Amino acid sequence: MIIKNIDELNKTELRGKTLEIIEAGIQRVLPSTIMLKSIKFDKDKKILSIEDKEYDLSKGRVFVIGGGKASGLMAETLEKITGPEIIVKGIVNCKSTDYKTDKTEILLASHPTPCEKGVAGIKRMLGLKAEYSIDENDVVLCLISGGGSALMPCPADGITLEDKQNITKLLLNSGAEIHEINSVRKHLSKIKGGQLGRYFSPAKVVSLILSDVIGNDLDVIASGPSVPDSSTFEDAYGILKKYDLVEKAPENVTSLIKKGLAGEIDDTPKKLDNCENFIIGDNKLALDAMADKAKELGFNPIIITSEQKGEPTEVAKQRADEILNNKYSGHDLILIGGETTPKLPENSGKGGRNQHYAAVSMTLFKDCPKDWVIASVGTDGSDFLEDVAGAIVDKDSLKTAEEKELKVKDYLERYDSFNLLEKIGNSLILTGNTGTNVCDVIVYVIK
Repeated sequence: MIIKNIDELNKTELRGKTLEIIEAGIQRVLPSTIMLKSIKFDKDKKILSIEDKEYDLSKGRVFVIGGGKASGLMAETLEKITGPEIIVKGIVNCKSTDYKTDKTEILLASHPTPCEKGVAGIKRMLGLKAEYSIDENDVVLCLISGGGSALMPCPADGITLEDKQNITKLLLNSGAEIHEINSVRKHLSKIKGGQLGRYFSPAKVVSLILSDVIGNDLDVIASGPSVPDSSTFEDAYGILKKYDLVEKAPENVTSLIKKGLAGEIDDTPKKLDNCENFIIGDNKLALDAMADKAKELGFNPIIITSEQKGEPTEVAKQRADEILNNKYSGHDLILIGGETTPKLPENSGKGGRNQHYAAVSMTLFKDCPKDWVIASVGTDGSDFLEDVAGAIVDKDSLKTAEEKELKVKDYLERYDSFNLLEKIGNSLILTGNTGTNVCDVIVYVIK
């Protein structure tokens, strides 16, 4: 089981079924499931098939690079599909190294704040080109997943890792969306925004991608290291202005972006003939699996969207209003995917967007006369806190909070959902690193 504390959380029939549905969704988007369904390899002919494309690997050599929260499990699964003997050398950055590979090194890096280990890993990846004289006959398989932006750091000349760490924290706390954060990070990097693909030219770069981005924009997932970049230095500067960060950002950051505006630095590539990119898994895939499981368990589910975004409190209020006013009447189970973006107050408490969403929703359903369960979970298993994937709440959660005289409103105002839910008990969903990352999934059960 992916959910480690399922026995503790499984206190009612509705809770148990909700957790089964979440489990089914995450299981479906594990690389070990997705890659076996979407990738085939003919070992005799050395033909790699991805969707409707075939790659003849007999004419050159195969190298593996990449990064992201799922890259370790992707690398392990890839070697099972092709056999390790087809790979000359592989290096990927991941936040966990607990995977078994023969030819691909899984290097530890950090998320959401980039670290020196991540930089060292990227330098080793880039070093493969000269070390093995990689040329037009070779294929570079690039394994990309959510979290890749932080796990694959390679600051541009004139930018320090500390500069990137500081601007990342400022952007994360500003309420900027992932698209905007990545637009800035691309222009402070040597490899993001298509620059990694350009670097390995003329070799063919084939990227296998797990999407954690709403809309599956290729140039946004992990900041699009092998995808032509549609954003510009002008866009990056505009984002800093939008969130009032021009003066707060490190001086090196604003200086570099202004040089780009002045044409003193080449922008990211707008065309990459040597790169091909495949999205092999996304949030919708998880939701579809959850809907199938829900039907199996006797529910009549509806998927509202896989592209939910916005501030967690406001979005939770919107969904509660829709559900309590019978917008989805005829359905007793409602599924939503996406990723909200908290705007944290100063001296914020402990927790993540999924814990906060569940806790807010608990208060909004206070007067609902029916039995209900609400769960919000990050598919990567880390809702800002390691091991805590999200939370599950119901009528009893609210009753317990009242019995313990917890000042729920105060906890929510300071974004201290973890401590609130921990005191309520039977609420925090623990998974640890799942090995995948396709945004968040939310389940409402209304009986």
